[in-house]
Amino acid sequence: MLFNLLQADAAAVLDAALPVQEEMSFSLIQMAIKGGWLMIPLLLLSFIALYIFGERWWAIRKSAQIDPNFMNDIHDAIHQGRLETALDLCKNSESPIARMVEKGIERIGRPLSDIQAAVENIGNVEIARLEKGLPMLATISGGAPMIGFLGTVMGMIQAFFNMAQAGNNIDISLLSGGIYTAMVTTVAGLFVGILAYFGYNFLTAKISDLIFKMENNTIEFMDLLHEPAE
Repeated sequence: MLFNLLQADAAAVLDAALPVQEEMSFSLIQMAIKGGWLMIPLLLLSFIALYIFGERWWAIRKSAQIDPNFMNDIHDAIHQGRLETALDLCKNSESPIARMVEKGIERIGRPLSDIQAAVENIGNVEIARLEKGLPMLATISGGAPMIGFLGTVMGMIQAFFNMAQAGNNIDISLLSGGIYTAMVTTVAGLFVGILAYFGYNFLTAKISDLIFKMENNTIEFMDLLHEPAE
C-alpha cells in the first residue's frame, strides 16, 4: 500500500515537472532570433569564414602535392641537356615548387644571381596566392566577437531603457529580456571568432610548411645549376 502511494506521488511530481521542462526548452533557431538583427551579420561572417577555410585548405593541400621524384627527374633532364623535357615536367605539375623551377629553367644561360632572383620572385607570388583570403579570415576572428559585444551593450541599454520607462512598475522580465539578447549575441560572436581564429592559425601553419618545402627545393635547384653538366 505504501509502495503504491509512493509511486503515485512520484508520477504526480514527474507530471508536474514535464510541462515546465517543455516550456524551458528552446531551439538554436529560437535563440538566434532572440539575438536580434546583429545575428544576421554574424551568420554571414560564419558562412564567409567557412568558405575561405574550405577553399584555402583545398588549394594548399593541392599545392603541397608533388611527385617525390620530381627534383630527381629535373636533375637528370638538366644534366643530360634535355631542357624541354624538364620544362614539360614542370608544366605537368600544378604546384608552386614546379612553377618556381620552371622559371629557373627558363633563365638557364643567364647569371646565377638572375636565375635565383627570378625563382624567388615567383616564390613570393606563389606565397601571396596561397595567403589569399587569410587577411579576411583574421579580420573575422577579431571582428565577430566585437559585433557580439556590441550586441551585449545594445541589449543592456535596451534593458535599462525599458526599466526607466516602467518607472515604479519594474518587472524582472524587462531586465531579463535585454540580458538574454546580450548574452546570445556575445556567444554567437565568440563562437564565430573562435572558429575563424583556429582556422586562420591552422592554414597559416600549413602555408609555413609549404614555404619550407619551397625554400628547400629552391636551394636544391640552385645547387643543381652549380653542378657540372654530363
